[in-house]
Amino acid sequence: MSTAKTLPAKVRGRYRRRSPGEPRQIGYLYVLPALAVYAVFLLFPFGQTVWLSLLHWDGLSVATWAGLDNYGDLFTDSSLRAPFLHALVLLLFYAALPVVIGLLLASALTRFRVRGMTFWRTVLFLPQVLAMIVVGVTWRSILSPDGLLNDTLRLVGLDGWARPWLGDSGWALPAVGAVGTWVETGLCLVLFLAGAQRIPRELYEAARIDGAGALREFLTVTLPGLRPQTAVALTLTIVAGLRNFDLIYITTSGGPGDATSVPAYEVYHRAFELSDVGSAAAMGVGLTVLIFVLTVAVSRLVEGRNS
Repeated sequence: MSTAKTLPAKVRGRYRRRSPGEPRQIGYLYVLPALAVYAVFLLFPFGQTVWLSLLHWDGLSVATWAGLDNYGDLFTDSSLRAPFLHALVLLLFYAALPVVIGLLLASALTRFRVRGMTFWRTVLFLPQVLAMIVVGVTWRSILSPDGLLNDTLRLVGLDGWARPWLGDSGWALPAVGAVGTWVETGLCLVLFLAGAQRIPRELYEAARIDGAGALREFLTVTLPGLRPQTAVALTLTIVAGLRNFDLIYITTSGGPGDATSVPAYEVYHRAFELSDVGSAAAMGVGLTVLIFVLTVAVSRLVEGRNS
């Protein structure tokens, strides 16, 4: 009989080799530095913002207690509701259109061979690499009354379509949204192309043997196979659309009037230009809650999570 078997159970248990990560509390020591940084630079500022949202404060004088008045204004004041409505409209351009276009392009590129794939992938992804300030300045020039877009329309005989795109209250928001579509489509396409490479070729071959056309192949093979990438793409584009500040600031500054005002810009405008810190903080908290709700909803709906 071996020595290990003759040892009492308590001794064997004491000298038994522990598996990595045991005891479980040791794992928390590894993530403690990251949690500390997260708490100092994110949780603490967010908690301070929540506190400021409960006050009436202009940034200089003594603050007074406001309670939930600032949050109530988000629902009753039309000038505070409008930025959230504009942000939801921009999500069509920042999230819905890029995802749809990216899915269609990825499906076409996986079905047909295209020469220079690496080159086109780089060109389409380039807007993600550019600083948004550069993007804003460039597109402000293109969309100006004497910019490239209007000059092109006049050149092809569509003078009636020429207009001050960023100065027209009816077209300013879609014009900014179109820039967002241009920026985010490349990101979605790269994600979908990477995901499409992981879909087994046998599934496409089986679909074609069954007589599936391009549309049915897309709906039954490509789209289900890209569900995780779709969730990631929607999450990234929704966050980008809702936190949109620099593009609005550079192109329209929320104008004309408040036609392109969005929550992220309105936080800056109210805090630093109108000196209404409490209202700005409440809008910032509301924007955070909206981003959290939408991203969780996307994860549950697209990926089918139950928890």
